[in-house]
Order: sequence, then C-alpha cells, then structure tokens
Amino acid sequence: MSTLTAEPRQSREHGSVPDRTSVLYDAPGPRARRRNTVFTALVVLAVLAVLYLMVIKLQEKNQLDPALWRPFLQADVWVNLILPGLLNTLSAAVVAAVIAVPFGFVFGIGRLSEHAWIRVPSDVVVEFFRAIPLLIMIFAVMYGGSAVFGLTVTPFMAVVVGLVLYNGSVLAEIVRAGIQAIPRGQSEAALAVGLRKGQVMRMILLPQAVTAMMPAIVAQLVVLLKDTALGFIVSFEDLLNAGARVLPSNFNNIIPAVIVIAVVYIIINLIVGAIATWLERRTRRSRKTTAQPIEPPGAIVVPGATPGVSAVD
Repeated sequence: MSTLTAEPRQSREHGSVPDRTSVLYDAPGPRARRRNTVFTALVVLAVLAVLYLMVIKLQEKNQLDPALWRPFLQADVWVNLILPGLLNTLSAAVVAAVIAVPFGFVFGIGRLSEHAWIRVPSDVVVEFFRAIPLLIMIFAVMYGGSAVFGLTVTPFMAVVVGLVLYNGSVLAEIVRAGIQAIPRGQSEAALAVGLRKGQVMRMILLPQAVTAMMPAIVAQLVVLLKDTALGFIVSFEDLLNAGARVLPSNFNNIIPAVIVIAVVYIIINLIVGAIATWLERRTRRSRKTTAQPIEPPGAIVVPGATPGVSAVD
C-alpha cells in the first residue's frame, strides 16, 4: 500500500527576500511591527521633546543668533574649510578600509589554519591589536615612528595605520566567525569529492560566508569612518578638525559648527547604510536557484503532483 508524504512548501519561492530587507535586522512579523510602531512613536515623541528643550536652551544662550550660523551660508567656508576636511576624512576612511578588509580576511583565515606556524602568529596579531585602544595606536604610530625608528610620520599616515590595525583585527574575527558559521558538512562533502582545502575555502566556504558577514563588515566600516575623527588629537585636518577647531577660532561659533559637522557625519553614514542595503540585496539575489526539491531514494513520483510530494512504497 502506498502512502503520500508531502514536504512543507517554502513560504519564499526560490530563496527570495522581502523588499524591505534591512542590513542589520530580519524583517519583523505582524506583532513585532505593531510593537515597533508603538516604540517608534514613543521614541519620536521623546526625541521631539529633547529637541524642543535643546532649542530653548540654545536660544537662552544666544546660540541661535543668525550671526553664528551665517558662515555656513558662505561658499568660501565650505570650499576652503569644510569640504577639504570632508575629503581628508573620506580619503583616510577609504584607504584604511581598502587595506583593513584584506587584512581581516588574511588573518581571519589564518586563525583557522591547521598549521600552528600560521595560526599562532595570526592569533597573536589579532588579539594584540584588538586589545589596544585605537587612540593609543594612533599616538604610537605618530610619535613612536619618529622617536624610535626615525621615520617621518604624517597625521594622515598615523590615522590610517591605526585604523587598519584595529579595524582589520576586528574584521578578522568577523571573517573567522562567518566561516565557522557554515555547516561543517559542506566542507567535509567537498573534501570527499576530491577538492583541496584551499579550493574548499575559496569555492565553498568564502562565497557563503561573505553573504553572512556583509552586515557585520559594513557596520565595522561605518565605525572605521567615524573613528577617523580621532585624528583630531594629532592635528589631522579632517572634518572634525575643521568644524571643532578652525571654524570656531574664526567665527566663535563652536556649538553651531559642531551641530553642522554632526549633520554631515549623519548624512555620510546614511549614504553608507543605503549602499550596504543595496549590496546585501544584490548579493542575496545572486544566490537564487530554480532547482526543484530532490526526491528521496525509492520514491515514486505522482504524475502532476506538486514538487516535493511523492508516493513512497
């Protein structure tokens, strides 16, 4: 006698994802959306109340005087001060990111090596630079490079090296965790069919791990961008230096200047987040498949039945 066995149908066809996929969170369900709506409304009211109090206090201290904000309506202030600082900030962030990401992959994969002469140095490098505060590393590169090694280290170089060492070590941990999140059976199956370990890593594990790691990598790159502001302490001519040091010294408007610079940082991070969302959606769409479910051995396929529904003797 034959019995029909049916597999549950997938709610998402061909691995598609919702249109409103977030880089940092999964799409919430109906109850979570209602709860989030209530929390959002409460947070919005609280933020509006804080903004109202802030405006009142600024007005009491004459910080809303049009004369203090007028410099930001002048083209030369943007062209000669803010935009050059923004360019230096973005330059340091891009250079550091371009170096830190390969750094993280090399040392993250190195920590998974079966060879102790690769794994142990990778562990030491990652744990050492993760444990040191970034500001201390920038100081060490800036002043230690000249005092100990006799090198001429510019503030740009000090900031970039510090960002690479710290954020690269954090990215190494992200890479290691992403690779280890892939089920071990996949690598064992690949080894069983004759692939070498390097091929397993390059062809099987990394392509899947990169998709899983994308939100964490992007979040760390946003942190890297904001950490460029620490170059302020070594007189790096970045966006924060222009807004918190140069502008106030010329126009005596430190609070308006810091507010404007903060808004610029927020806009940059929003753009980075939008790019990250686009990249994640594109990466997940590229992993779609149209393959039908594989029938179990010995199953008798029922003509016209839905794929995944079979008759088993």
